[in-house]
Amino acid sequence: MNDETQRLTRRGSILRAGGLLAALAVGGCAGDGDDDQAATTASSGPAAVESGDVKCVLTPEQTEGPYYVDGAELRRDITEGRPGTPLALELAVVSASACKPIANAAVDAWHCDALGEYSGVNGSSGTFMRGVQRTDAKGVARIDTVYPGWYSGRAVHIHVKVHVGGNVVHTGQLYFPAEVTAAAYRESPYDSRPGPEVSNDQDAIFVNGGSRSLLTVKASGDGYTGSIRMGVQTA
Repeated sequence: MNDETQRLTRRGSILRAGGLLAALAVGGCAGDGDDDQAATTASSGPAAVESGDVKCVLTPEQTEGPYYVDGAELRRDITEGRPGTPLALELAVVSASACKPIANAAVDAWHCDALGEYSGVNGSSGTFMRGVQRTDAKGVARIDTVYPGWYSGRAVHIHVKVHVGGNVVHTGQLYFPAEVTAAAYRESPYDSRPGPEVSNDQDAIFVNGGSRSLLTVKASGDGYTGSIRMGVQTA
């Protein structure tokens, strides 16, 4: 068992209202029209929160893992020229108690490169695949990277840490649909090594709430767009 698996979250998933079936699922597309649509839906969104019918789901906490490096640069493109299929991340941050976007949150993202290597650890140089972006007025942080590779013992994933007002309000991991990964890995440079060894359902960290941390991934140009809405508690 690797270090990351041993450091499983103590909190897991926490619901802010009675029952998963009655709650608004926070994970999903972070498109520009989502907030307006949610606000006008009787069974979900801010209107339902105000009426007391439902509250958003607090995004499940997961371990930051052994490869976090503090002090990542504020930048949109985190690839530093490393090869891989382009992946445009759209990471929305909303209040779990009010279902409203949080502007100016700092979203810290890091992951391995296409061949499974992390920067800045285990003798690796550089700061590739690490960076921070601020959320805009709609609560969305946009990061340009590549589809992550895999390494032994883990499913394909991206790490995130959300800071609001200087405080860490969420530490989690984002995952990919298996069929999208299979398609992505048929291309270079991913096809130079078989894998991944571990599926989402076999991953010891994914089973602790990872199903609600799945990115919505769509083909876009010569790559993909990955989006999710993360519900956080700021107080």
